[in-house]
Amino acid sequence: MLLKATPSDSIIFKDALIVTMNRQKEVLQGNLLVEGNRIKAVGQVDAEAGRVIDARNKVLIPGLIQAHVHLCQTIFRGQADDLELLDWLNTRVLPLESTHDPESIYYSALLGIGEMFQAGTTAIIDMESVHYTESAFEAIIQSGMRAVSGKCMIDHGQGLPEGLMEKTSDSLQESVDLMEKWHESGNGRLHYAFNPRFAVSCSESLLIQVRDLAEKYGVRIHTHASENRNEVAIVRAERGMDNVAYLHHLGLTGERLVLAHCIWVSEEEIDMLAHTRTNVVHCPSSNLKLASGIAPIPAMIERGVNVSLGADGAPCNNNLDPFLEMRLAALIHKPRYGPASMPARKVLELATLGGARAMGLEAEIGSLEVGKKADLVMINRDGLHGIPGNDIYAQIVYQLKAGDVALTMVDGRVVYEDGMLLTIDKDEVMRQAGVCLSRIKKKLPHLF
Repeated sequence: MLLKATPSDSIIFKDALIVTMNRQKEVLQGNLLVEGNRIKAVGQVDAEAGRVIDARNKVLIPGLIQAHVHLCQTIFRGQADDLELLDWLNTRVLPLESTHDPESIYYSALLGIGEMFQAGTTAIIDMESVHYTESAFEAIIQSGMRAVSGKCMIDHGQGLPEGLMEKTSDSLQESVDLMEKWHESGNGRLHYAFNPRFAVSCSESLLIQVRDLAEKYGVRIHTHASENRNEVAIVRAERGMDNVAYLHHLGLTGERLVLAHCIWVSEEEIDMLAHTRTNVVHCPSSNLKLASGIAPIPAMIERGVNVSLGADGAPCNNNLDPFLEMRLAALIHKPRYGPASMPARKVLELATLGGARAMGLEAEIGSLEVGKKADLVMINRDGLHGIPGNDIYAQIVYQLKAGDVALTMVDGRVVYEDGMLLTIDKDEVMRQAGVCLSRIKKKLPHLF
């Protein structure tokens, strides 16, 4: 159940430290004015507004963007621990996804969105399950999240749970139908993407047709690639080349493609990603928890690959916390690449502008600039762990936490403030998620 929340016509944040993430990477002490769903002024602003927010001792940053999540999996948090990727998928997550119904998808999505709003996430790139994608879209639209999302596509492989294997033509047609109905809905907040799960579970025919449809309709393709050594070995055995090289061979690489993980990639594949301007999503918590490895992110950034951050699904992370992902992204590469390999300012860029580029929305979000959409986060800086704060980027990435988020705004609408979700009935979502999980447990008692 969702609560009505009406945005003010104008809001001014007064006396904030504003981390703009603009081209000059300006950090300003001043005010920020929002009118409607856009930023009207930044800096030394003297204006009347329908609402005044005291932002003293607080920092304003662009809304954090998680460029790889699975809202449909949030309800399965804690149900697939201590497994590597293929066992995690085949013995736990895919069987669990096969039990979904429209209501369980809806509340799973709201559960994840609410958690992310509390932690300052304002936009996501989301892969749903094979069925009931419209239920997730309803949750996205009603809650106020900004998203690139689409149904999962699976038409190849052995041992899949009943109901997840699709005919190629049916998978493609349903995806197109969803796109034509939902793309740019919710005042433009929801964008459709084609979501083939990964090469292991997608036929070459499906991948080629997804390539052509994405080009025809001007939308994103979102998939997984080179996450696990065994996954790469399967692709090599079946398709005759490594994972990214195979996608490149099919013509899928390019600015429309968003690839999650990219851990086990060759030097030649990194060059392919760079030359084609393919987007890569770094998911450090998921990659560590599934024992998948550590992606060569500093090497990719050095060659010009656009990199963003994501928590991935709750069952392979157990948190949807962008602050945790920023901190890990900054830390785990230092032993191999050196202490200055992932500076805090670069990491915050991955979590804001990097995600905006992956979504194809860098002209609209990702920085606090006049004319851009009012997607922003206000964070308390005065907790014990925040003091002293020397460099603001280091403070955000290394010191501050999700619990320090005081306010989250998407499209000019305050969706979270002072511990309260304003567009989601938290108690109802938690209750209904429990009811849905109980129903799922009856379908697969051996997994619980």
